[in-house]
Order: sequence, then C-alpha cells, then structure tokens
Amino acid sequence: MRVGLLTREYPPDVYGGAGVHVEFLARELRPLTDLDVHCWGEGAAGGVVRHRPWAGLDGANDALRTFSVDLSMAAALEGRELVHSHTWYANLAGHFAKLLHGIPHVMTAHSLEPLRPWKAEQLGGGYALSSWAERTAIEAADGVIAVSGAMREDILGSYPSLDPAKVHVVHNGIDTTLYRPDHGTDVLERIGLDTSRPYVLFVGRITRQKGVPQLMRAVRDIDPAAQVVLCAGAPDTPEIDQEFRVLFEELSRVREGVHWIPQMLPRPEVIQLLTHAAVFVCPSVYEPLGIVNLEAMACGTPVVASRIGGIPEVVEDGETGVLVTMDEDFETGLAQALDSVLGDTGTARRMGEAGRQRAVGEFGWDAVARRTVRLYEEILKQA
Repeated sequence: MRVGLLTREYPPDVYGGAGVHVEFLARELRPLTDLDVHCWGEGAAGGVVRHRPWAGLDGANDALRTFSVDLSMAAALEGRELVHSHTWYANLAGHFAKLLHGIPHVMTAHSLEPLRPWKAEQLGGGYALSSWAERTAIEAADGVIAVSGAMREDILGSYPSLDPAKVHVVHNGIDTTLYRPDHGTDVLERIGLDTSRPYVLFVGRITRQKGVPQLMRAVRDIDPAAQVVLCAGAPDTPEIDQEFRVLFEELSRVREGVHWIPQMLPRPEVIQLLTHAAVFVCPSVYEPLGIVNLEAMACGTPVVASRIGGIPEVVEDGETGVLVTMDEDFETGLAQALDSVLGDTGTARRMGEAGRQRAVGEFGWDAVARRTVRLYEEILKQA
C-alpha cells in the first residue's frame, strides 16, 4: 500500500502535539506500508520530501504561503494509492491530491478552525482562508480520524453535512519506552531548580488555546513552597508574547521560584522535567486530546487539567490526576486542584503510578498504527 503522509511539522521541526503524533505514527506505519512523508522544509531523503513556500510569497499572509506548499505537495504525490493529511496546513494538499490523482484522502483532525476563533488574531484574513481549506477538505474526505470521542462530536457539530459513518475515533498514542521516568537531575540543576522543593510544570506553546494567562493568575497563591516551571515558547503573535511577558513579570514579583524556559527543549530534557515535577498542569481552553498529558503520565507524574474536549478520555479524575471544570471560577479551581496534589504526596505518588500504567496499557503507537492501516484498507476497498 503506497501512502503519502502530509504534515507541516516533522522532525527536526516539531513544535506541537500534531507534530509529535505524525512523528511516531510515521515510525509505526513504515513497517506496515510503503510510506512517503511530505512536510515543510528543504530537500528529500529517506522517504521524507520537504516543501517550502514559494519564494514569490515571502512576506505574504501565512495562509497563502501554506496553500503554495499544498500545491507543491499535491504535485509530488503521483503514484501514491492513498493520502493522509494532518492539520489545515496540509489538508488542502490531501484534497488536491484526491482530485488530481483520483486517490482517497484520509485526514486526521487534531483541532478545528471553527472552534479556534482566536486564530483570527494570529492570521488576520488568513483565518477565513484556513477555515475554508479545512471545510473543503473535511467535507470531501473519504475518511476522517478524530483523536478522541469528544473530537468526533466537535467534528460532526462543526460540519453537520459530513456523513457520521466517515468519522472514526483513533486516539493519540505515546511511546512509553521513550517517555518513562528519568531520575537524573542534571537538567534541573542546569536550569537552577531547587531539587529539595516541589515544582508545578507547564509545557506548551504561548497561545490562547493553552490557557497560559489563566495559569499565570492561578499559581500566584498556591503553596509558596512550590516552584513554578514554564516551558513556554513559540508565541502565536507579538501581542500574545508581550502579554505573557507582563504576566510573568507580575508573577515573579509576588512569588519566588518562578522559572521560564522560552526555548523548545530537547525531548530527553523535557522527560527529566516531567519525571521530577510534583504535578503537571494543562489549563487548556480547547484540547481535542492533549498528548502532553499522556507524556506526563508516562513519566509517572500526576496531572491537573481542564475538564474539556478529549482530556477526560486520557486523565481519569481522582485516579491519574484532577480535572477542573472550565467556568467562571476556573482559576480558583485550578489553584485548589494544584494545592490538593502538592499537599498530599501519597495520593500524588499513587496517581503518578496509575498514570504510567494507563499510558502503557491503552495508548501504544503500535496499536494506533494498526487501527489506522485497517481504516486505509477499508477505504481502499470502497474506492
């Protein structure tokens, strides 16, 4: 089976959960299919073809530059039997390939443009274009993969003309041989953490979706013995970056032990930070699944997270962490949940052990790949 996997992010350029998903899915698909990966970048090697936006569009709106990459990808997909796209950055390439080459198009929805209106702040008029691209691709796709049951409901709610029989749930996965506890402390010491004190850890992009401002306000009054570590980079816009910097300065004035790591750390360093965290926090306001919660659980760390989207399908409230309802008291509830875990080391340890067991038992990438290939086979039979 000759498959083209289409994505913006691919190693070494991975900055979000969708990129992590594609990286590990591709690894597991290679033994099962004849796979070519098409992504952004320069050059081609080892079954990976990289495409860059047209130079004539340098400085243009990012949505237009994305569409130029989509055209390049579609032209390069001749000879593939099926294409599988990830995120709006590549969905249109999959749609074009379906029309141009007469092959089925499967798309995985990691998030939905209609549910991310703050993207208009980032893309301007390009948000209308990204929304059009997603709608065009998803409504014509031969199969749509939702990364959670909640995401499936969101897809059908946002695109009611879509045939529900075409929407399949295949959860995100985690490599639990890679993401596992690392009890070294060299990374913590280099960052300047006090290894005798607990810390709350956040890992994510500086974007409206991740709930970073709410978190910065919530942790002001948590247990003063706790440190706060923010692995937060890749701001969506200069305005969001400035907002974060102001909140960080305010937080640093009212409590000590606040650490900001603005660069994307190598995976082994993140794993060590996850392992030693007293609690991992995911305050997202929108999250179809939240692969970073799986990463924390695989490292044996309890999670405090928003009770939204697909997060409850990963984090079991009271078993592997604590879920906080997204309402007008969210910041207060977030602070209380963090303090409850920080204040009960026995329960925190039990939650961390249960999280590791759940990640190992239910979210392996090999199973994700096998389910994905079965879907490919079903769609090809129908074509």
